[in-house]
Amino acid sequence: MQNSDIPALLAVLPGEGETVHIPGFGATYKLYGHHTNGVMSIVEHPFDVGTITPPHMHSREDEYSIVLEGRIGFRSDDTEVVLDAGGYIIKPRNEMHAMWNAGDVPGRIIEIIIPGGFETYFRDLAALLTDATATSESFTALATQYGLTYGHPDWFDDVIDRYNLTRPAPR
Repeated sequence: MQNSDIPALLAVLPGEGETVHIPGFGATYKLYGHHTNGVMSIVEHPFDVGTITPPHMHSREDEYSIVLEGRIGFRSDDTEVVLDAGGYIIKPRNEMHAMWNAGDVPGRIIEIIIPGGFETYFRDLAALLTDATATSESFTALATQYGLTYGHPDWFDDVIDRYNLTRPAPR
């Protein structure tokens, strides 16, 4: 490895990091891909009670999650698990997945995204959600830009019912 490939020392203190707000689910940036020469990024996600992410599939990155607080459910294709604080999970690319707050208190996870770069999607999505002129085509174009596919797998409605979750707004 050449010295130019080695990331510079960077410390992010507790409570630091830019935060973007997405209803029920936000993102606090801890390490951007440009901090790690594109190797990875780290984002912290809070989960309000009743929140589920829309089912989606990444074509370019894998995600590694660590539950920090609460109980977070994960579904990736045919595998479902609920993890308490201290649990870890890998969500590989090319699998339709969703995450949700499976408890009755707010939850929080750390998301390690490999390779880095996808983290800026959350900022772009937050901006689009506040844009009164945004159309469904705008959301489709954003997903395409980041190599995402959204879907409605046959397990989605069952998860919403079993955990009494709020259905995500259509995009």
